[in-house]
Amino acid sequence: MDGLSIDDVSMVFTLPNGGEVHALEDVSLHLKPGELMAVLGPSGCGKTTLLNIIAGFLAPTSGQALLNGRLVTGPHKERGMVFQQGALFEWMTVAENVSFGPRMGGAPRPEIAEKVEHLLGIVALREFADKPVYQLSGGMQQRVALARCLANDPDVILMDEPLGALDALTREKMQGLVLKLWKETGRTIILITHSVEEALFLGERLVVMAPRPGRIHKEYTLPFADQGVDGDAREIKVQPEFISTREEILSMIWEMEEEIMGGGEAG
Repeated sequence: MDGLSIDDVSMVFTLPNGGEVHALEDVSLHLKPGELMAVLGPSGCGKTTLLNIIAGFLAPTSGQALLNGRLVTGPHKERGMVFQQGALFEWMTVAENVSFGPRMGGAPRPEIAEKVEHLLGIVALREFADKPVYQLSGGMQQRVALARCLANDPDVILMDEPLGALDALTREKMQGLVLKLWKETGRTIILITHSVEEALFLGERLVVMAPRPGRIHKEYTLPFADQGVDGDAREIKVQPEFISTREEILSMIWEMEEEIMGGGEAG
């Protein structure tokens, strides 16, 4: 089956004292090629664990992840990762960072040069191609990280709080860039965030997870990502439907947080 399938995935971590943490329980999802899904939930609900299983960094205790019918057994360039901090080679130039994957894969130099120029154009960094990464702002570094991920031609882009460290204005501009990349590349994107507003704006699909153990609590299909590709973010975020859905999800997560705090006090 084309697309990404998560079938009854559970993850249990064993602690040094012999105890166990049930990070995920019976999580099932299917994403068709080209879908953009945001994952939201309180701390400890297994969002990052789920992303790491899809990336191939972790093997689930039970269940499986498949991409285009192939079992995920480890990291692979078909699944690209963008972290909260860009994880870039700071001593390298922008162009060297973006070209790193294709160079390691042995791609021909003319092909690499053409790809790098194209991707730097998409993320509006062509004039910074020869600048070392350490001289760039946080937002610009995240644009380099996105371009570097795309240079490997992944089928799926996994984003773990990619905009979380940015200031509010830069973050909103980067949200627009994520939507632009989604539409221009046709890639499947899974984005983890703690921001309800960001999840609503970027998630064509939005999954709210609940903790202890991590599981899918509710799923939404939303119109705002499509609107945001060419529309004004501020106008979209003040729509009555956007605001009412935001308040519904905020209340949902607050209730979960209160249960967690109550459980901790009781324990």
